[in-house]
Amino acid sequence: MAATAQAQSLTIATVNNGDMIRMQGLSDAFTEETGIELEWVTLEENVLRQRVTTDIATQGGQYDVMTIGAYETPIWAGQGWLAPLDDMGADYDTADLLPAVRDALSVDGTLYAAPFYGESAMIMYRTDLFEQAGLEMPAEPTWDFIADAARQITDKDNELYGICLRGKAGWGENMAFITALANSMGAAWFNMDWEPQFEAGIWGDALQFYVDLMNDAGPPGASSNGFNENLALFQQGKCGMWIDATVAASFVSNPEESQVADSVGYALFPTNGEYDNHGNWLWVWSLAIPSSSDNVDAAKQFLNWATSKSYIEMVAEEEGWANVPPGTRTSLYENPTYLEAAPFADETLAAMNAATPEQPSVQETPYTGGQFVAIPEFQGIGTAVGQAFSAALAGQTTVEQALQTAQQVTRMEMERSGYYQ
Repeated sequence: MAATAQAQSLTIATVNNGDMIRMQGLSDAFTEETGIELEWVTLEENVLRQRVTTDIATQGGQYDVMTIGAYETPIWAGQGWLAPLDDMGADYDTADLLPAVRDALSVDGTLYAAPFYGESAMIMYRTDLFEQAGLEMPAEPTWDFIADAARQITDKDNELYGICLRGKAGWGENMAFITALANSMGAAWFNMDWEPQFEAGIWGDALQFYVDLMNDAGPPGASSNGFNENLALFQQGKCGMWIDATVAASFVSNPEESQVADSVGYALFPTNGEYDNHGNWLWVWSLAIPSSSDNVDAAKQFLNWATSKSYIEMVAEEEGWANVPPGTRTSLYENPTYLEAAPFADETLAAMNAATPEQPSVQETPYTGGQFVAIPEFQGIGTAVGQAFSAALAGQTTVEQALQTAQQVTRMEMERSGYYQ
């Protein structure tokens, strides 16, 4: 453990995802061990991102621990906004972190955020519905297969929708999925001169495919659905397929939470059949300490506790091995007890290994990032583009108009930010 701090209080900003809520429920053990009180600020994903970004950029000092991801960490660390985590203690075993995860959260070899869970994207589907329809999920599914299968198993009269996909506007909500979809079809956000590519044909094909599929086989009100909303729909038996974060697998397969837990299968994120690019994202919900915090030592104690091997073992003891935070430690995927308890473990690791954030598109790009573009401006332009695409899904604008808006707002922001001479 890091050096013991005096009894004090930490304010922690986190997202309202299931694993984080579970962490809060177990955190009395941390307070009993250390005497450090915890004050939680639990927010919906888009709101969390806005709040912590504003606070850290203004050095507001509202939070001692922030839940951030692979996008923010290297950018904020480069600004000097995050405390380095180079002294977490020998028992923390930084070398056990999956290399891709550790690299995503490091700058010049120094860790700046502690990974709580890691994820990529994959298909979760109802094996019973596939069997009834005479369908078999391929080892390498294509988007054409997914679209055809989704339409076949849709039964709107009985509130059964062939596919559930993110539609809620946000750079980390609908744009995470749509960017991954577009990447897998060969699109890119920018060419090598940083010119936006939304009016190129591939983006039009990708967005039209998405809108048509959701209109034909998606649930009503899909433009308001993000990760949590689609999770609830799938658990209630209303989605035949859901393509989203691998971390959802433990929730859809948990019989205490999911009505369809005994009939869930998993498969790799689709390709377009032409390119060997699954478009997989690599995301790591992580805990970081603003350099403005007055409680850095105590915060490091909390990070050590919440992202350690010991925490994983505590969750396993309390909730079962299938419900431990996935995707961060090599030792977890070498643990036969976990592999037996978690039928999705192999698929999760395969999806994470298939992610290529250093080369998100088959096209040459001036950026990295997978489901996001790793530049500071992306939060703003990603949210603006997400709003345009969500409006197209809701039928408030056409696909063509949404793409024109995306091109204009992105070009304007990139010009304002000095990307063009």
